Amino acid sequence: MMNRWIPLLLLVATACSTPSEKAADGLARRIVPAYASRIDFVQTADTTDAFEVSAKGKRLIIKGNNANSMAVGLNWYLNNVCLSTVSWHADDPVDVPEVMPLPDSAVRIEALVPRRFFLNYCTFGYTMPWWKWRDWERLIDWMALNGVNEPLAITGQEAVWLKVWKQFGLTEEEIRAYFTGPAHLPWHRMCNIDGVDGPLPKSWTDSQVSLQQQILARERSLGMRPVLPAFAGHVPARLKELYPGAAITDISGWAGFPPENLPHFLAPSDSLYPLIQKAFIEEQTRLFGTDHIYGFDLFNEVDAPSWDPETLAGIARGAYGSVAAVDPQAEWLQMGWMFHYDRKHWTPENVKAYLQAVPAGKVTLLDYYTEHTPVWTRTEKFYGQPFLFCYLGNFGGNTMLAGPFREESRRIGAALSEGGAAGIGCTLEGFGLNMPLYEYVLGRAWDTGVSDDVWVERLADRRAGAVSTPARKAWSSLMDSVYVHGSISQGPLLCGRPCLEGWKGWTVIPKTWWEHNTLVRIWESVLEAGSASTLHRYDAVMLGCQVLGGYYSVLRDSFSQAYYEGDLESARAAGARMKELAADIDRLAGCEPSFRMDKWLSDAAAFATTPEEESYYRHNAWHLVTTWGGSLRDYASRLWSGLISAYYAPRWELFIDEVLACMAEGRPFDQDALDERIDAFETDLVDAAPALPSPDAADGLELARKLCRKWAPLSSAD
Repeated sequence: MMNRWIPLLLLVATACSTPSEKAADGLARRIVPAYASRIDFVQTADTTDAFEVSAKGKRLIIKGNNANSMAVGLNWYLNNVCLSTVSWHADDPVDVPEVMPLPDSAVRIEALVPRRFFLNYCTFGYTMPWWKWRDWERLIDWMALNGVNEPLAITGQEAVWLKVWKQFGLTEEEIRAYFTGPAHLPWHRMCNIDGVDGPLPKSWTDSQVSLQQQILARERSLGMRPVLPAFAGHVPARLKELYPGAAITDISGWAGFPPENLPHFLAPSDSLYPLIQKAFIEEQTRLFGTDHIYGFDLFNEVDAPSWDPETLAGIARGAYGSVAAVDPQAEWLQMGWMFHYDRKHWTPENVKAYLQAVPAGKVTLLDYYTEHTPVWTRTEKFYGQPFLFCYLGNFGGNTMLAGPFREESRRIGAALSEGGAAGIGCTLEGFGLNMPLYEYVLGRAWDTGVSDDVWVERLADRRAGAVSTPARKAWSSLMDSVYVHGSISQGPLLCGRPCLEGWKGWTVIPKTWWEHNTLVRIWESVLEAGSASTLHRYDAVMLGCQVLGGYYSVLRDSFSQAYYEGDLESARAAGARMKELAADIDRLAGCEPSFRMDKWLSDAAAFATTPEEESYYRHNAWHLVTTWGGSLRDYASRLWSGLISAYYAPRWELFIDEVLACMAEGRPFDQDALDERIDAFETDLVDAAPALPSPDAADGLELARKLCRKWAPLSSAD
């Protein structure tokens, strides 16, 4: 009797027989649990990355050579058959049709390049310092769905360094004081700053070890090769005392930070360098394993000890050699940002000497900022070393529409056809609000045969959750008239320091490359689409914040004109409208979890084990997105609910009230005196590190419609 059931039992047992099939099945169960039981994943023997999607009866069949390819196949199905999008935000649900649709015909798509990179050192500060496993799990799934197979994986390295620096004579107290606060760690890791918001709590380093182990296990199961760090020469100042003969130089300066926060660099030619490298890689491998690819950068936005080609070649040779001596299979992944950022020193002769000192194929360059300057075109394709064509697209997590869609498409094509790029990647500093552009760039790694115009139509349908003429009209206009220029340090004037004309500083540039009325019409088209999908509501809120943020500059100019004309009544009216508009933007932004300062702060505080730590983590969270440190004030400008009401709007209220008082009292406005008052306000706020209440619950779509009716006619008229 039992023998009749053996074939069925064998079928169930072998339904997901390989680790890759099991990993892909687990991904489907997390992302689309209602569909997962009707999806069969089948690993193929393809020697290059490829996937196939088809239907058999009432079942969906997804084939691929590994879990990563099968994940891309699942994403193709969700995008093109279900008109669904998986967001990288864990709080965003995945909207799919109630009845599972199946493809009409089979499709097979192959990868054009074998390597797909994602993340930036800065993302670990501007987006992910307060993440726990739930957030990471969604991002890893998103990366797999979009074909990423080389993610940057630098979480938890401070626990490694604690053990390493103790081996070289430092105490735990000295080491923790050398580290920065969690949100500033990326710039510590890149040898830019030391000690800012230190010492780093033990609760932080302890939490990151198990988190990194979870991250790496999941990434590896989904066919990824995580990029772990290596020693790049950054050492504590204390090492100069412990090893007085070591070739340690002081970093001359970075972003206006004082000498006590500036790092120190150990030359790779020094005999101490390979010893530290060996200790670090061995301890890191013990904790986290290795995939033999290491990301480290020696001179990110800082000067080398010398700028002669021979010295630079020796530095590169010594740095790579120290890693290869510990791991003979080692590959080096190096940012190409410094070749763009410091073109004065990184001349063609210096770049060539530096890169060719490393064995051919053992260092891969990330062409970091191609929407501005593809470095491969001016370095003879990085002088023979492989490179990945990368799109940056965001500085500091700025919530500003940016990205040259058509031009970047052309440049990707050139990098693949003429440059011989080994892969494609995204190097965003923060997640911001331009996720579709990163989906597009990563999608170009696959031979889909889909034109840009068709891709935009499908994107619009996915955002709306159905084929939608108004949504297609809106997204077509966005790509052709708004997404036309690469990102800079952009932000609405509301996010910047108050002033009567133009803007102050370089960290918040309210300049846009589109007509304001164009964005108003796009917002109206999105609202007309009338969808109830999660991403449609997001778009309605996001575009509304962009429109209203842009209108703030118009009101400021009206206010300033009234000041210059001595029209106190008009100035009072314009000032009142500025305050009202800021409050409305704050309310609208509060409808989306990813636009809320209270979430940023509560996520930070959740790492605390004591009340003192809770204040510490909130302080560090406030610090990064406001005063930052050095000359980087407001660099991480964001139209976030709570950040507007507690930080940006009060600064402008000080400005408005002072100008009105000057007009009423017949005295000139003193910008310098106001700046001193604002400095004091900012310092007091960041030091107090207050918690913020959650915004009042509101339907984002309904509020967006209400505010569009209220402000769009005025905005268009002005």
